[in-house]
Amino acid sequence: MVELFKSSCFIQIDVNRSKLAEFTILGFLGPPSLQYIFFLLLLTTYLITLLSNSLIITITLRERRLHIPMYYYLRTLSFLEICYVSVTVPKILSTITPHGRSISFYGCMTQVLLFFSMLSTECLLFGIMAYDRYLAICKPLHYTRLMSTTMCHSLSLCTFIGGFLTTSPQIVLLFRLPFCGRNINHFFCDAPPLLQLCCGDTSLINLMDFFNASFVILTSLTMTLVSYVYIITTILKIPTTTGQRRTFSTCFSHLIVVSIYYSTITFMYVRPRLSSSFSLNRVVGVFYTVITPILNPLIYCLRNKEVKDAIKNQLLKQNSRQVLQKIGFFKTAYL
Repeated sequence: MVELFKSSCFIQIDVNRSKLAEFTILGFLGPPSLQYIFFLLLLTTYLITLLSNSLIITITLRERRLHIPMYYYLRTLSFLEICYVSVTVPKILSTITPHGRSISFYGCMTQVLLFFSMLSTECLLFGIMAYDRYLAICKPLHYTRLMSTTMCHSLSLCTFIGGFLTTSPQIVLLFRLPFCGRNINHFFCDAPPLLQLCCGDTSLINLMDFFNASFVILTSLTMTLVSYVYIITTILKIPTTTGQRRTFSTCFSHLIVVSIYYSTITFMYVRPRLSSSFSLNRVVGVFYTVITPILNPLIYCLRNKEVKDAIKNQLLKQNSRQVLQKIGFFKTAYL
């Protein structure tokens, strides 16, 4: 009798799962005029994010003097930001139309996996970037040996692997849970609104999510804080103010980006649960997934003199090349 009851329960869960072939993302439910404004603002922000991060990747690849570990990690961060926004923003844009609000079950699970994997990867990458600045400032004589090209590739690969491994167990559990509803009250497939639709027990996945997120955030944050304690201690030992300012400027952009990043994470995860499931949660979600990635390249370009000089240098080269091509064209036409 017990076995029959268990089998009937599993059959009922399988029936629910088989009926739920897709979800519906509610998205922005305002009037059409506001939806179009939201669409244009989001599309403009998305394109700026793609262009600015692509510019950093191109400049750091083409400018030979930027072929150092610091800009290798910056290039990796820009690549990660492009992938990060491309996972969520196109689907957010499609929710403006009624037909674009549906997403398959497997597509939703894939989006959650990629989103949180890249989120964890970015968190770990910030810790590695802080460690790189620590070696460059506190261990300058051993920097080339300790942060070799092989080490850079290995550490970057570890961040991607670590981001995937710390995320996949929760997604596997989420994939196996039965769902009683299909309307996701968010702009994209995110774990909290999906868990609200689950019929089964979510205590295990919540516990794993807490421990894994705590591990990733605390590991990265500890590495960042310890590195900057040593960095600031070393900078204060420099006898001249000019030397202190020049040394600190090499890591100031990274410090600003990290501060914004962890402030956003704190606001997202270390705040009381609000009864409102629409207004504030969605606004914060859009800021976290769309606005933050556009700040990183802007801060690095505006605050970093080497990046600005490299952009000017590449523009001058491009203009000179165009002038030479025009001169060659006129000579050919004249002859």
